[in-house]
Amino acid sequence: MSSGTLFDKIWNRHTVDDADPALLFVDLHLVHEVTSAQAFSGLELAGRSVRRPELTLATVDHAVPTTGRGLGIRDPLAKKQVDALKDNCARHGIQMFGLDDPRQGIVHVVGPEQGMTQPGMVIVCGDSHTSTHGAFGALAFGIGTSEVEHVLATQTIRQGKPKSMAVEVDGDLPNGVTAKDLILGIIASIGVAGGQGHVIEYRGEAIQNLSMEERMTICNMSIEGGARAGMIAPDETTFAYLKGRPAAPQGSDWDEALEYWRTLRSGEDSEFDAVRKLSATDLEPYVTWGVNPAQAVSVTGRVPDPSSYEDAPRSEAASRALEYMDLAPGTAITDIPIDHVFLGSCTNARIEDLRAAARVIAGKKVNERVSAVVVPGSMQVKLHAEEEGLDRVFMDAGFEWRDAGCSSCLAMNPDVIPPGARCASTSNRNYEGRQGRNARTHLVSPAMAAAAAVAGHFVDVREWS
Repeated sequence: MSSGTLFDKIWNRHTVDDADPALLFVDLHLVHEVTSAQAFSGLELAGRSVRRPELTLATVDHAVPTTGRGLGIRDPLAKKQVDALKDNCARHGIQMFGLDDPRQGIVHVVGPEQGMTQPGMVIVCGDSHTSTHGAFGALAFGIGTSEVEHVLATQTIRQGKPKSMAVEVDGDLPNGVTAKDLILGIIASIGVAGGQGHVIEYRGEAIQNLSMEERMTICNMSIEGGARAGMIAPDETTFAYLKGRPAAPQGSDWDEALEYWRTLRSGEDSEFDAVRKLSATDLEPYVTWGVNPAQAVSVTGRVPDPSSYEDAPRSEAASRALEYMDLAPGTAITDIPIDHVFLGSCTNARIEDLRAAARVIAGKKVNERVSAVVVPGSMQVKLHAEEEGLDRVFMDAGFEWRDAGCSSCLAMNPDVIPPGARCASTSNRNYEGRQGRNARTHLVSPAMAAAAAVAGHFVDVREWS
């Protein structure tokens, strides 16, 4: 095993100019309708073209409707954004998954699904949760609009080199504890700024035992712990997931790629700038009670008292969070009622997530005062779920079965949570107003969200029957 971290190996291989900030070559540029219009306009004004259109993939996801697609997009701003992306992609020869394409979906779902996300790549997108793709042993991070323009024009990006952090999780996850609970536990441990200035490599037995979809959940929320990116070294699980996918290498190219991918591991003598260790056996299902993902406790716990925090800033933040969330200190998590359930987002809307939720609700009914929706991460996920009959399980229980998109994850479309309403969400962010003005968001796993939909309040899914 050669020395150097996984991060160093990819960074060094892609460095075009080692100045500070360095210039990195970009293997895959993912584009969606919300952050790309201004970047394309900048290209037009400068008289530039897209440097490597074949290394760019576009999809619509953020502002698209998840119901009534046959009626078109009724929101004028959303329609303008989608039309602009369609025109720009046609002008520059970029592949695009539009609303009429069976491959359309959330950008961080379709990249891996199509096999475009591969180990050893540098991947960027105008979206903070680009860290999702690090699950494949790629260096993947979100960029701003001006950087989107730079990548379109040059297929490179300027970046200061972050530090490296290892998060080691040993042991096996207990029954009923999921990848979502694992990453919420990690963030609760390190804090929302714990990974600031670092790229996190997730390591240890608990990480190695995860499926690819579970690994994507982990890396997806790296940014919520302040990290620039999250990564997991590729292994046989990674290779099995990729083999045979449309954009994955084929034949002798596969063999050659596999030979390189197997080198993408941190050396035994690698040194990280920071190391954090957790025991998987200590974890339980988590529920967030506040307005950031670190403000979370076990489902068997209670809403904390702000006075219990030793430092004043955390105490003050907790007080503000409880005021916004309309929660009293000491309230049992299982006594918190909910009004809505959102199963979706780039964190938890893949087929394994839908299966987990469907197992919980099979033969049951959504509580009469709860509205619940399922928004698959892509149209391919939706098709797969329908082939397995999961759509019938959800609809028979009282869930709405939607088309793919970001939906109520970020309230950029008609799927908005009303003011004051409380939502159990499988998404990644719970800050004030994330799902709608004055909406209150609790982050949970798909299984926990499904159980809450039936009970009308949070329950310990480990005791669910």
